[in-house]
Amino acid sequence: MPVDKKTAAVMYEALQAAYPDAACALHSGSTMELLVATILSAQCTDERVNLVTKSLFKKYRTVRDFARAEIADFEREIRSTGFFRNKARNIIRAAQIIEERFNGRVPDTMEALVSLPGVARKTANIILFNAYGKNEGVAVDTHVQRLSQRIGLSAQRAPEKIEKDLQALFARQQWGQLSHLLITHGRRICRARKPDCPSCGLRQWCVYYREAAALPRARQPEA
Repeated sequence: MPVDKKTAAVMYEALQAAYPDAACALHSGSTMELLVATILSAQCTDERVNLVTKSLFKKYRTVRDFARAEIADFEREIRSTGFFRNKARNIIRAAQIIEERFNGRVPDTMEALVSLPGVARKTANIILFNAYGKNEGVAVDTHVQRLSQRIGLSAQRAPEKIEKDLQALFARQQWGQLSHLLITHGRRICRARKPDCPSCGLRQWCVYYREAAALPRARQPEA
């Protein structure tokens, strides 16, 4: 069973105390750059995206620059992020739409953002919180998905259903930062293959840890 709201509040405080530096790992200097970096991050590590955008953002500086990018050149420049053809097409078309429909400004509503190619709720949530300070939802990436299930915040598997569970558990003003906190915890402590349970500040509430502790010693997962 997922944890209750009271427990979730205590867990949030513990995460916040452990990771006061938790923030978006994607490097960007504008809302358009954040949008591009977030689209590139699909099925790619943030480290790789930051490496690619270091030079990419020197060449393409504005919405107009991205809107007028040559598709073949752009594909080559982002190739190492994977799925580069779809990403290139989506980024260029999104920039064109932003120019045509939104006066060259990345929109600041969920409805408008998800109308852009390559932008689903996760990307929209990242833009809304990190660029505009809006808590419209929780960005559910692979870390947030894994930790939500492992810790006991959600029994769901689909990201959109996990997001609804997290929204029900946590206060609205916590939604955007919650994603950063869980991602940071997933990278530093609650790793996919070998979680560092002894160092985890959430273990007293964690379903995974509680179930692992109940197993016979020979069958316990390595912590």
